[in-house]
Amino acid sequence: MKKLFKLFVTLLSCIFVITAVTSAAGCGLFNEAVTPPSNEGELPSDKDDELNGGDNNDGGNNNDNVGEDNDNDEDDGNGNGNGNQNKPSFTPHESAAGIPDRLTKETEKIVRFSQGASPEFIWADGYSNGSMFNCTWRKNSATVKNGIMSMSVSKEGSGYAGAEYRSKGKYSYGFYSVCMKPAKCSGVVSSFFTYTNDPVWDEIDIEFLGKDTSVVQFNFYTNGKGNSEFVFNLGFDASLDFHEYAFDWTPNGIVWYVDGVAVYRATATAQKALPSHSMQIMMNVWNGIGVDDWLGALDANALPATAQYKWFAYSPSSK
Repeated sequence: MKKLFKLFVTLLSCIFVITAVTSAAGCGLFNEAVTPPSNEGELPSDKDDELNGGDNNDGGNNNDNVGEDNDNDEDDGNGNGNGNQNKPSFTPHESAAGIPDRLTKETEKIVRFSQGASPEFIWADGYSNGSMFNCTWRKNSATVKNGIMSMSVSKEGSGYAGAEYRSKGKYSYGFYSVCMKPAKCSGVVSSFFTYTNDPVWDEIDIEFLGKDTSVVQFNFYTNGKGNSEFVFNLGFDASLDFHEYAFDWTPNGIVWYVDGVAVYRATATAQKALPSHSMQIMMNVWNGIGVDDWLGALDANALPATAQYKWFAYSPSSK
């Protein structure tokens, strides 16, 4: 009887350990720690020390252990990382039926914030886009520490400051992905997208509206023409944890993914072409003006509103 009891206790202990490990943070399981290089020239002003210790107060809507960056995904046998281990609680749109799962591969990640900022990307600083953007881009609205890049919208005098991170170069057809957690605040947008206005305005979007972070909005612009929005119900609050979001852009279509699952596909029609020009990789956090019907009224009392990013990736298309 004592032997059976000991065996039962041992079995319970094993189950507890396995459960704890496999329920680690989204966008990758735990692996060995990475010592970040300095990249001091690319960090926001007055934030350089944060890669080397710094203040551990993250601010914003941080709800996980940001001291451990889990961006080294284990392989599932098909060259894909495991990503978020939870079973999807959403139902993909019928347009994505039959499209295989696709998670980011470790070799595809081009910026891992556990390794600091990248010299191939810059923060926008000191100007405003105008129009619906009701903020000035500020380099010091972004920080990199503990393996995470945070960008915030905050009050600035009588106005507001936002943040934007973008590539110096342009990228063409391929698979784009990000591990992120959007800001939860009415009137604020958190994004990951590709964009160019040379020679024409082309764009592909993953956008979160802070008024309801249980949905994500997909969109694209071709030669300045939009109105291609699709709002997808996630079945979870994206602001509470890191998840992987992606799109696969080819001449024949754009497929969007959530945690490796294809959830929506857009194709060209006689009335609407797909983007075809190389674009910058971009992400930003901003508040709007004159678009309350879309973003909701800005909840200034909830500022600063912070979105967080662990990594993003790009892999050229083979199609």
